[in-house]
Amino acid sequence: MTTPHLDAPTTDRITAAAARATELTKVYGQDETQVVALDAVNVEFQPAEFTAIMGPSGSGKSTLMHCMAGLDTITSGSARIGDTEVTTLNDKKLTRLRRDKVGFIFQAFNLLPTLTALENITLPMDIAGRKPDQQWLDTVVSTVGLAGRLKHRPNQLSGGQQQRVAVARALAGRPEIMFADEPTGNLDSRSGAEVLGFLRTSVRELGQTVVMVTHDPVAASYSDRVVFLADGHIVDDMHSPTADAVLDRMKRFDAKGRTS
Repeated sequence: MTTPHLDAPTTDRITAAAARATELTKVYGQDETQVVALDAVNVEFQPAEFTAIMGPSGSGKSTLMHCMAGLDTITSGSARIGDTEVTTLNDKKLTRLRRDKVGFIFQAFNLLPTLTALENITLPMDIAGRKPDQQWLDTVVSTVGLAGRLKHRPNQLSGGQQQRVAVARALAGRPEIMFADEPTGNLDSRSGAEVLGFLRTSVRELGQTVVMVTHDPVAASYSDRVVFLADGHIVDDMHSPTADAVLDRMKRFDAKGRTS
């Protein structure tokens, strides 16, 4: 039997990852003011896996997420969501991709104050003219524990509950991948633990794919895998992380954010 060449591109290899960066480079500014935020980064995010991205301030972790999600342009290289090359899409197609295939959760909850929790959850689908899958919506609402709060407006909800609405909104459209940027940054430890638990549950029970940027080793310990960045490079990759192991790895970055 002939063994395929390991470097030979195949359709399966292209589509296997939920998202993939290949030689992804992002440069800000020019000449003396030029900053290389990402330097030829190669990374894959697998389906139904919870990945945390960590690194010192300025390491490129948020830039990587924004480039992968199509929220920022890249200088060179490739960024794929499933089998779709993000970097070649025009604005209309990029908007459609983010609407149909990507879910977003940010540190700010970004809820509309005049809408109820349920209306906030279904808003992206309402804008797109799509009816929610009621069975899936009920599953999402149950998973994040909001069944009794759907008629409440954001000012009637705690911070943790508001972020759970944001998580449900991201999940409701059944995206191929969810990107979360410091999703517990505005929450107390108890509320943060609840939201992280819901994200982990969405991966293990609903088959969701989650990529989360965080600076918190405890938050990272909820993930299946941690990718560490420094100076725009991936410098380590940890599976089945614990808070202590993540903290120990973070201590090996020096004061300027370089790895040691």
